[in-house]
Amino acid sequence: MKRGIRQGLAAALAVTMFGSAAADAQLKAIRTQTNITPAERKQGDEAHPQLLAEFGGAYNGPQAAYVNRIGQNIAVQSGLSRSPRDFTVTLLNSPVNNAFAIPGGYVYVTRQLMALMNDEAELAGVLGHEVGHVAAQHSKKRQSAATRNTILGVLGAVIGGAIGDNGGLLGGLGGLLQNNAMQVAQMATLGYSRGQELEADQLGVQYLKRAGYDPLALSTMLASLANQTNLEARLSGGDARSLPEWASTHPDPASRVRNAESLAAKVGRGGVRNAAAFLASVDGVLYGDDPAQGVVEGRDFLHPDLRLKFTVPNGYGMQNGATAVSVSGNGGQAQFTTAAYNGDMNAYIAAAFKAVAGEASLSPGSIQRTTVNGIPAYYSVARANTQSGQVDVTVFAYEFSRSSAFHFVTLTKAGGASVFNPMFNSVRRLSASEVAAIRPRRVDVVTVGRGDTVATLARRMAYKDYQTERFQVLNRLTASSRLTPGQKVKIVVYASR
Repeated sequence: MKRGIRQGLAAALAVTMFGSAAADAQLKAIRTQTNITPAERKQGDEAHPQLLAEFGGAYNGPQAAYVNRIGQNIAVQSGLSRSPRDFTVTLLNSPVNNAFAIPGGYVYVTRQLMALMNDEAELAGVLGHEVGHVAAQHSKKRQSAATRNTILGVLGAVIGGAIGDNGGLLGGLGGLLQNNAMQVAQMATLGYSRGQELEADQLGVQYLKRAGYDPLALSTMLASLANQTNLEARLSGGDARSLPEWASTHPDPASRVRNAESLAAKVGRGGVRNAAAFLASVDGVLYGDDPAQGVVEGRDFLHPDLRLKFTVPNGYGMQNGATAVSVSGNGGQAQFTTAAYNGDMNAYIAAAFKAVAGEASLSPGSIQRTTVNGIPAYYSVARANTQSGQVDVTVFAYEFSRSSAFHFVTLTKAGGASVFNPMFNSVRRLSASEVAAIRPRRVDVVTVGRGDTVATLARRMAYKDYQTERFQVLNRLTASSRLTPGQKVKIVVYASR
């Protein structure tokens, strides 16, 4: 949640997320687009600044130029343009594992996903997959599936539809509670079909081969993502992050890995990985949350600039986004965000309900006033009928000053809002010493020395839990992996602010 959080962000565009699918079908020839049209360039030019704002902005470290160069080189293999300059490849300042592309020559990858990679070929493979979606015109074929890129908009669509007759975008409350709302925070479209994912994988592998990279790199990257998915599931309720979008949409990563291996075998092995160059570039990249946007530590969210903190219930996951912090668990969904405030709390809460309901109508109850850790607080509940039964939408707002307010929006089954009471009551101001103690993390590439083992290096990871598992996933290692002196590996350490 960035300083000066924005409401209403990216337009509904055909953005392709790094999706997954099991694929046993026979490979077929793929008819791809051979040029970038003027209309696509205009669309991309207009969308680019909105996407930057939505995904935390561009990352300005030295890694950005490296990613742009590798991305342009792999993108020209698509035939969309012969000039690398026609492609804009952006490293995003986002703590979510993601990559996507839009028509017009714009390609994106997050710094978090880059940190999970272990060589240049894997970076090229991910970017090639995304360019493949555009070259195969998958986004145009699924344009009707596009949805606004904000949790609040999705909740609004769910509730608005549920109040009506169609059960909502995700099928009413039942569908929403079965889908991790944190995943939606980074989605600008619904997932692609299995056939389209297979096509994008096929094209990505072909681009790798043409560019001189090892075509197996896409498979090894998918394996790392599968391992990350398993780790994230274990972390749920601790320092939880959303599962990578591709994994939640098509939960069969093992089959996806095998298919990518088969694709690589068909085009022929061989080619470079460029691990040394990649590790030199990723060294020092910011890892996890950017303190300027707030940080997640276990079940706590802390924002040093806004000087606030809250704690989610045990067993609930949290995802920090550019516009809001999203909370998800079996008992309901929640979002913490802000809006313009002029001292009129009645108007503020009414606007929050309106943002959730969209074109539908909600009838909130009277606004109740209380105090939470010395902060004036106000809340109201609206009940709505859905195809899955009655639901409660709660807005719980805090007046931090006469010109600054924040609020939760929660969605639960009727009568179930109390599950979030501990979270509502946990909001408080941070002290100066607490603010000073918040530190960012970064990737540190180190050389394995004599006597170093997975266990000794894992203990240097800047986490209190799952140190060994985090280290193994970050470096694509298994429980039986052994390190050798001189080998380069990644660890995550604390950095100065």
